[in-house]
Amino acid sequence: MEATVLDTMRTALRGPVLGPQDPEYARARAIYNAMIDTRPGAIVRCADAADVAEAIGMIRDAGATPAVRGGGHSGAGLCLVEDGVTIDLSPMRWVRVDPEARTAEVGGGSLLGDLDHAAHGFGLATPSGINSTTGVGGLTLGGGHGHLTRKYGLTVDNLIAADVILADGTWVTASETKNPDLFWAIRGGGGNFGVVTEFTFRLHPVHTVGVGFTGWPMDATPDVLRWYREFLPQAPEDLSGFFAVLSVPPAPPFPEELHGRKMCAVVWCYTGDPDGMDAAIAPARDAGEPTFQFTTPMPYPMLQSMFDELLPTGLQWYWRGDFFDRIPDEAIDIHHRFGSELPTALSTMHLYPIDGAAHRVGSDDTAWSYRDATWSGVFAGIDPDPANAAMIRQWCVDYQEALHPYSMGGSYVNFIGSDEGDDRVRATYGDHYGKLAQVKAEYDPDNFFRANQNIRPAADG
Repeated sequence: MEATVLDTMRTALRGPVLGPQDPEYARARAIYNAMIDTRPGAIVRCADAADVAEAIGMIRDAGATPAVRGGGHSGAGLCLVEDGVTIDLSPMRWVRVDPEARTAEVGGGSLLGDLDHAAHGFGLATPSGINSTTGVGGLTLGGGHGHLTRKYGLTVDNLIAADVILADGTWVTASETKNPDLFWAIRGGGGNFGVVTEFTFRLHPVHTVGVGFTGWPMDATPDVLRWYREFLPQAPEDLSGFFAVLSVPPAPPFPEELHGRKMCAVVWCYTGDPDGMDAAIAPARDAGEPTFQFTTPMPYPMLQSMFDELLPTGLQWYWRGDFFDRIPDEAIDIHHRFGSELPTALSTMHLYPIDGAAHRVGSDDTAWSYRDATWSGVFAGIDPDPANAAMIRQWCVDYQEALHPYSMGGSYVNFIGSDEGDDRVRATYGDHYGKLAQVKAEYDPDNFFRANQNIRPAADG
């Protein structure tokens, strides 16, 4: 960016504007995934919606490409763009809860932990992801799934309204009654349509939940997955459990003799009476005697932050995803093989259940295209050492490609890797891609917001 452009931005905006020569720049461009090494021409830390609107106009005038950063958790690094401008919403971290209406208004730069904490004080929560450091914005716009999905649906199923700054700098509200086409599109269509500066969510009664971990030797994977594929879809919706292949972390509650051991496991969340947790997961023993099982009642925000210390900012990450409606025997053999070949202590695979309440929303009611999926899989190569980046990436790619023939064809948009291309984005949106391209043409005809899993305007598509 030319120095004169930076100076103009600094004069006009309330929030700080950082260029490559500023001492804070290196820290400001660091994101959750340390495998991303992108150098934007400027980082604009917007103080409010007015800053966002003003910044968009200046970026357009400069002929630059914008990216939008909420929590900075984009595995593909889409919150940064080389030589472009990052619209950083991180100063806009605030949550207002209305306990009587059971709603929460949330600033565009807020993290899941901010929302979880504020709602928990009133015994409430809304479905989201499984890491408290994830940004509310990116997760929501992609769809959002986690521990509460079987009970209360996707994050977008609980979105009531959003304030959006469009590519021409105008402010609009998107809801069922205001700009309903835009509201449809942002519920799963990613950051293609504008910058969301405020979300309004529906909340549900959630306070103390039952939390559990049931782990078996990796060689038990075939028996466990055959049991899991039958058990969970017919289990009460108060019970959620994601299947994982992992290496046991060297920390409580795991006994020292299991530290570093490769295992298959189910991580449980139970929203019924916590005293009923053990009975709810007792059928897990039908898969074989667990090596280790742990259950405890836990405040919901504590569950949400349980993996934060294990997976801090600054690790090398590469991930991919796929949707699945079944887990055939051929896929089980693949899970067993790649689970046995986990390349590093943090690398993992999760199958998140997305049935229950998520299936009761119509397939065309939101931009989320896979209402008939039962699991959302993520294949994540993770390690602190940059020297292992190629290795963890290859394991992840090989695992996903081996399983892909047994998938539904598309992926949760937030799990698409940085190098998977336009065909993968189209497959993820399936029959909805055409309508999304039309909405894009209406609200962003020049494809100004293109540093994302991009949906091109209909005229270009």
